[in-house]
Amino acid sequence: MHWQDIVISVGQYIFALALLPSIFSADKPALSSSVLTAVVIIVFGATYVTLGMWSSAIASAVLALGWSVLAFQKYTQKRKSIARE
Repeated sequence: MHWQDIVISVGQYIFALALLPSIFSADKPALSSSVLTAVVIIVFGATYVTLGMWSSAIASAVLALGWSVLAFQKYTQKRKSIARE
């Protein structure tokens, strides 16, 4: 394992932990921001796989999952608000 793999994966796990307050809060980031961020992180994860940086790839999957959860939550929030109108 390369030191870069460790540094990147630890950083991504920290970012994933930082998402938890948003996941459990009523306030959510914009849907487009959440979707775009999740997609870019998935691309990063695929890149890490091609470089053999498996720890970073797994951490990317965790982080992308967090952003995907936020995107889903915002999407359902929007649908509920439209249904109320």
